[in-house]
Amino acid sequence: MYDFTKLKTEVSGIENWLIKEFSNIRTGLASITILDGVKVENYGTLTPVNQVANITAEDAKTIRISPWDTSQIKELEKAIINADLGVSVAVDDKGIRLSFPELTSERRQILVKVAKDKLEQAKVSLRGERDKVWNDIQMKGKENEISQDDKFQLKDEMQKVVDDMGGLLVGLFEKKEREIMG
Repeated sequence: MYDFTKLKTEVSGIENWLIKEFSNIRTGLASITILDGVKVENYGTLTPVNQVANITAEDAKTIRISPWDTSQIKELEKAIINADLGVSVAVDDKGIRLSFPELTSERRQILVKVAKDKLEQAKVSLRGERDKVWNDIQMKGKENEISQDDKFQLKDEMQKVVDDMGGLLVGLFEKKEREIMG
């Protein structure tokens, strides 16, 4: 009767976006995803750090970056410092060590607020997708492609998809909030 595949694809994209945004919010624990947006000058080309070095978590508070070409250590250090990740950077003969400081309670509150803002952006996108589908269903109703009874049954089905995703997004936020508050 009505194909909700596009809606499900779009809301899944919103979920993936939120997961990625939450992964960029530092919780005080070492996470190699913090380097995802950092690019280093590599023979005249800006290249993601993970394409010029091995990145490993040494422990819960430390990441080790071991460049494949040790002559790039200075460029890597510069790129990481310029990215302003809120971590301390130490260079040694093997590469670079990133240390994640403990979060203050004030900083934790700020990070929760950032996460809440990301959740709101995701909810706005979700409502936008719901509105697109509802408008489409109403248009099909006006053109007599869908009966009035079917229209409201479809609205209920659409709302269930949206509500389920809304609950999932809130669950992701609550999990991130617990991580941040430690």
